[in-house]
Amino acid sequence: MGILAGKAVIVTGAAGAIGFATARVLAREGARLMLVDVQADKLAQREHELRTSGAEVIGQPADVSRSTDVQAFVAATREHFGRIDGLFNNAGIEGHIAPTWEYDEAEFDRVTRTNVNGVFLGMRHALPVMLAQGAGAIVNTASIGSERGLAGACTYNASKHAVVGLTRTAAAEAGPRGIRVNCVMPGVIDTPLLDSVLGPLFGGDIAAGKKTLGKVAPLERIGQPVEIGEVVAFLLSDAASFVTGAAWAIDGGALCTIRH
Repeated sequence: MGILAGKAVIVTGAAGAIGFATARVLAREGARLMLVDVQADKLAQREHELRTSGAEVIGQPADVSRSTDVQAFVAATREHFGRIDGLFNNAGIEGHIAPTWEYDEAEFDRVTRTNVNGVFLGMRHALPVMLAQGAGAIVNTASIGSERGLAGACTYNASKHAVVGLTRTAAAEAGPRGIRVNCVMPGVIDTPLLDSVLGPLFGGDIAAGKKTLGKVAPLERIGQPVEIGEVVAFLLSDAASFVTGAAWAIDGGALCTIRH
């Protein structure tokens, strides 16, 4: 029996590296899962992988920036499992890199719709279900960029600051009614996206790039997606019963000091 045995949990961005790694941890801990992602084909593959490993899982393609899509997967989760115990509000995009004074307005809106509106809508539609139950937990994905300025990433940076604000507000509002809301702030994590960025920067030597980038943190390495999942599982579980409104850095210590 895992720490999430029998709990029904929604994971958005479930086809991505962090989303899927977290879904695997949640399944290991006994959660029943609704997987959500805008990438329908990849989502179907992830759903199949988890089901063949013995997990109780369903999937639904959705764009988290669309209220109708969010309402639909929340309703489907409740209909299938009878309740919603947890939401990992994880879907997000990075956006283009450019200085603020050159940033494309349409791109700013696109990133904001997914990263801010998506988190809001997930809570907007899942919280009424949890409030009716008198129990539930939400974890939103922020970033170490929620605590620092990231040159060239004004939209991503602003959106992840907003996630912390949304988290704290919802925690203050829903806490008296038995609902906990927290967020995680991943640091540099080993994902395919990181590989695509480091390759050109380090002449194709991705391993060297990861070693160099890892030195910004006292642990002197980058993180693995599963390391995000382990913390998310804890925050969604009853073991974190007195934790709400918190922003948990999962960054190897990058935010605790000034290095290189």
